[in-house]
Amino acid sequence: MQWNDEAQKEIEKVPAFVRGMAKKAVEKAVKKDGRNEVSVEDVRKGRDKYISFAEKKAGDEGKQRIAIVRCETVSEVCPGIACFKAFNNRRLAFAGYDKDAEIIGFFTCGGCSGRRVSRLVDKLLKYNLTAVHLSSCMMLEDDYPRCPHLAEIKNSIESKGIKVVEGTHH
Repeated sequence: MQWNDEAQKEIEKVPAFVRGMAKKAVEKAVKKDGRNEVSVEDVRKGRDKYISFAEKKAGDEGKQRIAIVRCETVSEVCPGIACFKAFNNRRLAFAGYDKDAEIIGFFTCGGCSGRRVSRLVDKLLKYNLTAVHLSSCMMLEDDYPRCPHLAEIKNSIESKGIKVVEGTHH
């Protein structure tokens, strides 16, 4: 597949961590059209279709953007439905959010000692992350032990200037 110079410059504007996927999507669309050269218009169409929804837009400044961190071990048996239901219905730990608030991240801690949290929070900062909820599974002391690294995880997030809320649906 050939890329003209303008198309190559345009694809460089795509964040590096998704650029490979973006290139594949653009090339697939071009191939489907029966062509073998990618133009700048093809890249822009791909951006509009696959990426623009995640980019900052006018009026987004005051919007609440939330991420949920959950226990790696519990994630093996829990698909996260209760966290999302509580958010969607603005109940329990999500009661204070307005209708425009959105979840922009949902990920596991990465296992003890929460090694993944700091890196993923860093990735979300550029999307105006405002709060991180530590899922209720990290707080429980019944079926699973309470997270032994809770304090360190919380401190690592707060050190980035992000509000931490303990709990989601319990």
